[in-house]
Amino acid sequence: MGMTFDPISQLDRFAASVLDSVRSPRLMPVDLFRDGERYVLHADLPGVDPGSIDVDVDGSQLTLRAQRTADTGDGARWLTRERGTGSFLRQFTLGDGVDLDAISASYENGVLSVVIPVSERAKPRKIAVESAEHRESIVA
Repeated sequence: MGMTFDPISQLDRFAASVLDSVRSPRLMPVDLFRDGERYVLHADLPGVDPGSIDVDVDGSQLTLRAQRTADTGDGARWLTRERGTGSFLRQFTLGDGVDLDAISASYENGVLSVVIPVSERAKPRKIAVESAEHRESIVA
């Protein structure tokens, strides 16, 4: 079974900005799959401010950022606090086989979806094979 080249490899780095008040990284779980001529990435970001979501491509790097703030006033007395607040960040390296200009993103029901089309030049294509006999018969 041969290795297949995947133009999206995950760096999976948690940068220093992914820290909350207790200085632990906040996880942004993702699913990444290929669906025909496109890659689809789903990231779980429940409760984040949609206006804080930032998806950008810089060179070959795709960066996902978001922010979640506590939805209580300063006078709130916490009884349990399991839902993290703060910054979320995931970064991925995009290979040559994707169309950087056609990437799109949407946020719905707490899930950020990023669609990354395969570039035309990375799509498999049939190459016509000519033989000398075939060329000569056309010329004759």
